[in-house]
Amino acid sequence: MKVKIISVGKLKEKYLKDGIAEYQKRLSRFCQLEMIELPDERTPDNTSILEKEKIIATEGDRIEKKIGQRDFVIVLAIEGKAFSSEKFSQYLSDATVRGYSDITFIIGGSLGLDPRIKNRANLLMSFGLLTLPHQLMRLVLIEQVYRAFMIREGSPYHK
Repeated sequence: MKVKIISVGKLKEKYLKDGIAEYQKRLSRFCQLEMIELPDERTPDNTSILEKEKIIATEGDRIEKKIGQRDFVIVLAIEGKAFSSEKFSQYLSDATVRGYSDITFIIGGSLGLDPRIKNRANLLMSFGLLTLPHQLMRLVLIEQVYRAFMIREGSPYHK
């Protein structure tokens, strides 16, 4: 199985890089993990709605180029469906049973995601109503993906 995490924006903080690296190492026994970091567009102060839409579209173009035609796409979106860790683990297992071998997660930029990307998604997934920094969300997501594999294995990690 291949898991791909596409995210907009550069990861800067060392503690986040270290945490992500740790979970990348742990996940290597379960899947091939690919982390794709796309540049975000500079958003000047007092940006108009039209300019914001153009920025979102440009970032959407970059994301779209990284999604495979046969990928099972999960977009992180506040309006998406929330899961318990157990249900999330089952959902990922079910996707593989349905014939998907590539699962792609998408974390958009600070302005959000282009509607084209959300429409391409097989699932809009929410981690709750809290707003988290996009860089921190990468660490939270990769830990939950690892937890999902551990739950599937019956490991006590989840307890």
